[in-house]
Formats: sequence, structure tokens, C-alpha cells
Amino acid sequence: MRVDAYNQINQIYQASRKPAAGKTKASKGTDRLEISQVGKDYQIAKQAVAATPDIREDKVASVKARIESGDYDVSAEALAEKLAAKYGTTIF
Repeated sequence: MRVDAYNQINQIYQASRKPAAGKTKASKGTDRLEISQVGKDYQIAKQAVAATPDIREDKVASVKARIESGDYDVSAEALAEKLAAKYGTTIF
């Protein structure tokens, strides 16, 4: 360990220390908290997201029924095109 680096770090810590506080007068006011409208909107949106289910049962039931009946057919080309579009590459 270099001593000069230690001295520089020590100086930084010494400079950032606050002097000891003397007596302060007691405040007679009360604390208040105000939440902005953006904060309130964010809280409402967060509650709405938390209330929605992670799985859309209606979509799952529809696909499940089509698979069981044999009507669910996905072409390999359509799948490849969607994957390429999602990941930004071209196949053809």
C-alpha cells in the first residue's frame, strides 16, 4: 500500500467530517409528507399491474382447446419470420 494514497484518502475523510453541532432550538412545527401527482399515478399503476394475473387464462384455454382438437398448426416459416423480426435478423 502506498502511503501517499493513504494520506490523500485520509484528507478527504477529514474534509468531509462535519463539525460538532452545538445546541439547537427545538422545532415547534410538525413534519409533513406530500406526494406528487406523478407519484400517486405511479402507485395506482403499480397496484393495477399487481392485480392483473400473470397468465391470460382465456388465451391459454383457447390454444389448449385447439391443440387437443388438432386444429392448432403453426408453419415453420411463420415461426422463423417472427423470430427473425424479434431479434432483428433476416432469413430470406
